[in-house]
Amino acid sequence: MRQRNKPWAADMFAENPQFVPTNPIERKGNWKDVFQNDHPIHLEVGTGKGQFIIGMAKQNPDVNFIGLELSSSVMVSALEKLIEEDVPNVRLLNENAQDLQSLFEENEVSRIYLNFSDPWPKNRHEKRRLTYKTFLDLYRVVMSPTGEVHFKTDNQGLFEYSLHSFSAYGMTLNQVSLDLHTSDMEDNVMTEYEEKFSSKGSRIYRCEAKFRL
Repeated sequence: MRQRNKPWAADMFAENPQFVPTNPIERKGNWKDVFQNDHPIHLEVGTGKGQFIIGMAKQNPDVNFIGLELSSSVMVSALEKLIEEDVPNVRLLNENAQDLQSLFEENEVSRIYLNFSDPWPKNRHEKRRLTYKTFLDLYRVVMSPTGEVHFKTDNQGLFEYSLHSFSAYGMTLNQVSLDLHTSDMEDNVMTEYEEKFSSKGSRIYRCEAKFRL
């Protein structure tokens, strides 16, 4: 569904630097100073309207969460939630995932979440998928050697593609679930899409992938 353009979003971001840091490229290598603690940093690429990242932050107060979202008209909904709930360990960035190396130093991120990413089903759009090898290159640089990618989707084709992409890259797969909501996973925080799709009976796929040392 196409999102309605919200031209006032940029002004709202500027008015709330406590949640949307200004000049994020200048924060590279110093994100722990932004949070004013030494907690690990978890990054959600494609944070959408923020339900997942805010829920995770509440559940894990000893982790710093950063949500990256390219669409300002979508991210402003996440900011509205964040202002209302005032969760101190979340920051939002209206940036492109292709610019991760400009935003984060090597080994600065401990975990990356990819939730219900655009499947880009046409073959000619393969390079846009967030589990394509060029994105994995970026994740590997900014993540610590023991970091993990946690991936969830309702799209079976994208899930199968991603498992192959992770494996071909030499990553180790863990906790592969072909039906997350019937698994024994505890403390699962759902995204807005996850709630919508699962309520209609759609299967949710999930896996964890780790770069080999």
